[in-house]
Amino acid sequence: MLFSYEQNTKTTDLGLLFLRLSVGGLMLVQHGWPKLGKLMAEGPIKFADPIGTGPEIALYLTVFAELICAFLIMIGGLTRLSTIPLIITMLVAIFIVHGDDPFKKQEFALLYLIPFVLLLMTGAGRFSLDAFLRKNKTT
Repeated sequence: MLFSYEQNTKTTDLGLLFLRLSVGGLMLVQHGWPKLGKLMAEGPIKFADPIGTGPEIALYLTVFAELICAFLIMIGGLTRLSTIPLIITMLVAIFIVHGDDPFKKQEFALLYLIPFVLLLMTGAGRFSLDAFLRKNKTT
């Protein structure tokens, strides 16, 4: 049944769980956590200002997306809503931060963008906080 062409919702939901845990976890650990360290460090904030908000606000917005929204995606909480800040962050990285760089530099953000767009379209799946809350709300 795993390799059948018929839709198997259990394996689809397991796939969405795997996707959420892996891409959300990588974003949180590799990008969000280090940026939180920059935010908590003493002294003036040194961070890019790609959209003209100032480096402090840019860093706060990025930490919100890459740490908090990534965590929400991992647990499947407010999943579709949580993808939006991450999608925006990746689009800024692709087109503004690395806009003049070769594609090889843009590719990394693009590889994060794709699963976030997928999760925006599909939602978190059955093995998520969203599904648990939806189930308990209807019973």
